[in-house]
Amino acid sequence: MSLGQQLAPHLPFLRRYARALTGDQSHGDNYVRATLEAIVAAPDEFPRDVDARLGLYRTFHAIWSSTDPMAPSDFDAGSGEALAQARLSRVTPLSRQALLLTAMEGFTTDDAAYLIDHSPEEVEALVDEALTEIEDQTRANVLIIEDEPLIAMDLETIVRDQGHEVCGVAVTRDEAVAAARALRPGLVLADIQLADDSSGIDAVKDILAEFSVPVIFITAFPERLLTGERPEPTFLITKPFQRATVKAAIAQALFFDEATVPAA
Repeated sequence: MSLGQQLAPHLPFLRRYARALTGDQSHGDNYVRATLEAIVAAPDEFPRDVDARLGLYRTFHAIWSSTDPMAPSDFDAGSGEALAQARLSRVTPLSRQALLLTAMEGFTTDDAAYLIDHSPEEVEALVDEALTEIEDQTRANVLIIEDEPLIAMDLETIVRDQGHEVCGVAVTRDEAVAAARALRPGLVLADIQLADDSSGIDAVKDILAEFSVPVIFITAFPERLLTGERPEPTFLITKPFQRATVKAAIAQALFFDEATVPAA
């Protein structure tokens, strides 16, 4: 298989990453184009000791680091994506790279360390720094749908530690829907198996039928969400969960939601 054939499946994801990094698709595509031109001009310099995806992103980062990453972009200031990009632009560049590589692109800490020429420990610190900066830019009222009291209390602590408010805790489908209607939360954390054998999936379907809100499912039954039907979760955390995982998911969910207001 030629190098071009190896790289082709990864190009849409590199474009997505470049857009998130620069704040504009055209600006990001310029970096991707320059990356491909560099590879074509000097194929022997392409990293061969790693897989093609890592080599592609490594080459991209070499181009990125050699130019001005803070050049202005002209995206539509009224769009939800623009709001996310505006928030992202206020996160320091290296922290932004570490967060996007691990949280959005799915690279391991070791892979991200290779891509940005830092140690794995430094990458972890950079991700924490980016999440803190993002948390400082967002605030939401959170509805927790969870019938296990200890887990609900743990989630409440995590939410409040991030500077958000818990507007309600529901233990059944009916309670969850009623609370959502009355409180209009900015984020929902939902279990699947609820107290009266009702379903958190059904509760979320009912809520989303009335208004749009980001949802994070936190469940011991992830296979029940792999149906391809709405609500196909953007964020799915498996129990038992790590607090850091929940914090990262909350930060990302709110970061890309245009209704989330800046923190004071």
